[in-house]
Amino acid sequence: MGSKPNRYYSEEFKKQIVELEASGKTISELEREYKVTKTTIREWVKRYGKSGEFGAEANRSAEEKELRELRRENRQLRMENDILKQAALILGRKDV
Repeated sequence: MGSKPNRYYSEEFKKQIVELEASGKTISELEREYKVTKTTIREWVKRYGKSGEFGAEANRSAEEKELRELRRENRQLRMENDILKQAALILGRKDV
């Protein structure tokens, strides 16, 4: 209806925009010239400034990374626990 489709921007393009902003171009100028929203440009500048990369994983804090790892480990342990419970039920039935 009125929404724009998601656009993909290469890493090179994003870096170019960030470098132009750092060299003194305003976000408004970049928006007009490259047809990228101000919000997107601000997000690129913020992300790239933190880690030198645009990917979400590279921009997570140590606490966020640890939490993600603990959640992944928790899911794995729950799955293994469920498998053991099912195996115990099956073995219990065969002994009867």
